[in-house]
Amino acid sequence: MQNLTSATFQEFTKKPAALVDFWATWCGPCQKQGNALEQLTAAHPELADKIGKVNVDDERDLAVQFGINAIPALLFFQNGTLVKSLIGLQSDATILALFQE
Repeated sequence: MQNLTSATFQEFTKKPAALVDFWATWCGPCQKQGNALEQLTAAHPELADKIGKVNVDDERDLAVQFGINAIPALLFFQNGTLVKSLIGLQSDATILALFQE
């Protein structure tokens, strides 16, 4: 998983499929989601370069741009276009389904 910034976000989300996890260090559910994503990429290495993370405290402009007002928030992009937003802790099955659609 890649830590994304305002400088790297657009290029990362231009991929055919990209998932971005908006999170913060102080958010308990965000920590659980992050651990789940790490385990998911360990089990499915092909997803490792398709999942990125944005720390909302460090990258406020991105959080504002995408209307993030609750975290964890997972945004799924296809070729640079936002196609789905999920708020709250998500299961592996839900995340895998995004990449299989």
